[in-house]
Amino acid sequence: MGSSCSTEDFPIAYPTIVQKWREHPPSSYSLKIHKFSQLEKSAAFSDHKYQSRFFSSGGHNWRLVVYPNGNKKDTWTGFISMYVEIDSTSLVISTPPTQVFAELRFFVYNKKHNKYLTVQDEEVKPFNALKTVWGLHHVVPYYVFNNPENGYVFEGGQCEFGVDVIVAPPPLAKWEILSFNEKLPHPKFSWTLKNFSKLKEDSYTSNSFSMGGRNWVLKLYPKGDSSADGKWLSIYLYLAHGETPKVDEKIFVQANLRVLNPLGSNHSACQMNHWHTESNFGWGWYNFLSLDELRKSYLDKDDALNVEAEFEVVSATKYSPIV
Repeated sequence: MGSSCSTEDFPIAYPTIVQKWREHPPSSYSLKIHKFSQLEKSAAFSDHKYQSRFFSSGGHNWRLVVYPNGNKKDTWTGFISMYVEIDSTSLVISTPPTQVFAELRFFVYNKKHNKYLTVQDEEVKPFNALKTVWGLHHVVPYYVFNNPENGYVFEGGQCEFGVDVIVAPPPLAKWEILSFNEKLPHPKFSWTLKNFSKLKEDSYTSNSFSMGGRNWVLKLYPKGDSSADGKWLSIYLYLAHGETPKVDEKIFVQANLRVLNPLGSNHSACQMNHWHTESNFGWGWYNFLSLDELRKSYLDKDDALNVEAEFEVVSATKYSPIV
């Protein structure tokens, strides 16, 4: 029976560390060693590590660092430890530090399976002038790696290490934050149109009023707009002049529009749930209330019509600066 490609002999008990087998070799850099035992001996004279030459990935220069018997500075021995170091000359010292974010995937070739064991910390690492090195101190146990029967050291001591360095963009380069204001301090706006029966204009606009950080107006057509056939009262809520939403901006409004009954009950009401946009920054009803019913029940003794808007929710959106 053939042996399986399993890493169960040395599982890594860290939630962000992932081990996998794959056939495709590393894309960023490969380090092939002709005799691992000599690497161990020579590394003892260079801080117990071997540093590759610099290689380029994602617009920056890096090098692979291998500790053949563990990084003692990290208090880890008995493991193959692997790290990546960024060329610090490409980093600007500033406050806060200039950062390069990268995902790191380390490779160890296994001749027995003819595949690469890959070990990756799924957390993206921030490289900066104060922190130029990131890696894993426990890639493969030394006793597993150095046993020729396991396939990592083969043909007289050969072995291969590698790394993929995937440079990521800075986090939250572009963003938006949508919030809904449900606790408006003064949620009602009242508007009285006097001598309603004698109004001559096609439409009337209220004074502007502030609600949810925006300015609004009500627009009323005493004999209805063009869709009402002269039989309905038409009422609309608009963003005030100068409050037109920007391109792709949306403002959600949940509000109740009412024509008040002078007797204090049976108000005529409609609820609005609408996203106001650049192309549609007004919303309402052409058939809010029939004029016959209005004249019968909704004008007070002074021939005044009282309109009320009560807001329940107004959204607000913050956007990242446009660069």
